[in-house]
Amino acid sequence: MKLNEANLSYLPAGIATPGYDRSSLTPGIVHIGTGNFHRAHMAVYLDDLFAMGLDHDWAILGAGVREGDEKMRVLLEGQDYLSSVTELDPDTTTTRIIGAMPGFVPVASDNAPLIAAMSAPHIRIVSLTVTEGGYFIDPKTGTFSPEHPAIQRDAANPDAPETAFGAIIAALKARRAAGVLPFTVMCCDNVPHNGHVTRDVIVGLCRLFDAEMAGWITANVAFPNSMVDRITPATGPRELQMVQDMGVEDAAPVTCEAFRQWVVEDNFPAGRPALEKVGVTFTDAVDAYETMKIRILNGGHAIIAYPGGLKDIHFVHEAMQDDQIRAFLDKVETDEILPIVPPVPNTDLDAYKQLILDRCSNPAVADTVRRLCLDGSNRQPKFIVPSIRDVVSRGRDATGLILLSALWCRYCFGTSENGTEIAPNDPNWERLTLAAAQAKSDPAVWLAMREVYGDLGQNEAVSARFAELLNAIWAEGSVVVIQRYLDGTL
Repeated sequence: MKLNEANLSYLPAGIATPGYDRSSLTPGIVHIGTGNFHRAHMAVYLDDLFAMGLDHDWAILGAGVREGDEKMRVLLEGQDYLSSVTELDPDTTTTRIIGAMPGFVPVASDNAPLIAAMSAPHIRIVSLTVTEGGYFIDPKTGTFSPEHPAIQRDAANPDAPETAFGAIIAALKARRAAGVLPFTVMCCDNVPHNGHVTRDVIVGLCRLFDAEMAGWITANVAFPNSMVDRITPATGPRELQMVQDMGVEDAAPVTCEAFRQWVVEDNFPAGRPALEKVGVTFTDAVDAYETMKIRILNGGHAIIAYPGGLKDIHFVHEAMQDDQIRAFLDKVETDEILPIVPPVPNTDLDAYKQLILDRCSNPAVADTVRRLCLDGSNRQPKFIVPSIRDVVSRGRDATGLILLSALWCRYCFGTSENGTEIAPNDPNWERLTLAAAQAKSDPAVWLAMREVYGDLGQNEAVSARFAELLNAIWAEGSVVVIQRYLDGTL
C-alpha cells in the first residue's frame, strides 16, 4: 500500500497513523535538514503532542539548501509528507506514520522560497539539523571560520545566499523591516553548546556585510542550547525491505531505537509548543546533560568503533558481543570518563552508562561500526580529546582514552588488521591516511594535527604515552594491546 494521505485508513493493522486531523495543522516551525534523525526525533515529539489535541499551529514546514534536500522533498511530496518511523527493540518492533510535517519548501540555489517561508509571521521557530560538521568551525580554533568559501560567497551576495545561515539572516532582516518579531533559532545537531555555535556562525557571517544587523541579531534573537539523542541508522536496502514486508510502500522510511531524549534551554521569546507534555526536558542545565551525553555516549561510540573497525566487525551489536571490546568500553567509561563528568540533575551516571551499554547492544537497530567510525577528524576533537585533556589535568590516568586515539590512528592507516582495505570514511581521509602512515615511524606526526588535538600534542606525558601505545599496536596488534590495558599490564 503506497503511503499517502488517502491510504492512511487502509494501511495494515498494527501500523499507527496520526491521531489527529492533519488538515487542522498550520506551520509554526521551519526545519532545515529533514533527514532521518529529524523525522525520528522532533517530528515524533510533535506528532505525540498533536495527538493530544494540542498546539496544531506548531506544525513543521520542511526545508533545505542542498541537492539532497530537494531529493528528499520530492520523495516526501509524493507521499503527502508522511513518514514511517519504525522503533526497533530486541523484543518488539513498532511502526507508526508521522504526520507532523504538512509541507516542504522548494529548494532553490538563491534560497528565495526558504527566505520567504521564514519571513512569514506565523513562523516562530527555525530549527536545524545540518550535521555536526555544517557550522563552518575552524578546527584549529574551535570558533567560526569567516574564511570558508561558502561564507565568503554569502557575504558577497547576502540577497541570494547559498547557506542556511545566510538565508536565516535574510529572513530576519525581512521580518525586522516588516515589524515582525524575530523567530527563535533552535539547533538540533549533536554539537557542544549548539545554540551558541549557531549564534556565532549567523552573527559572524552577518558581521562580514552588515555590522549593524549583526548587533541587532545579537540583541534580539534567541538561540537556545539543546541536547538531542536517538540512535537512527541510515536508510538502506534492509530498511526499505523492512517496511515493505509490513505492507507499506514508503520511499523514505526511518528506523531507530525506542529510546529518545531531548533537553532544551527554555528560551523562546516568540513562543513554543508545549513539548514538556510529551517528555521534553526544559532546563537551564543543558550543559550538564550535553557533557554527559557527549562524553559517555558519543565518546563510547568511538571506543567501540575503532577496535571493531580494525577487526572487520560490521554491526555495532556484534562489536558489543565481542567480550574484549565490551570490556574495553566499560573500563574506559568507568575508570576515565565517568569521574570527570559533572553531576547531572536527577541522573545516576552509572545507570546512564549501563543504559548506553544496553542501547549499543541492541541487535534490532543494526547500526554499523563504519557509521560510528565516520568523520573522526570532526568527532574526536569534540568527543574524545576534551576527555583526555580533563583527565590529564586532574592528574588521573588517561591510558584508555589515549589508546583509543592510537587505535583511531591505526584505523586511518587504511587497512584493518586482517588486511582489508578501509574505504575512505572521513572528509579529510587523504590527510589522515598520510599522517597515519608517517606516524607509523614517527607517532608525533599524528598528535601534531592541531585541528584535532590543539596543544595537547605538546604535552610530553601524553605524547610519550601515545607513542608507546601506537608502537605497541603496530608491533603486537590491537587485540594484544587492548588486553594488556584490561589486565593492567600496560
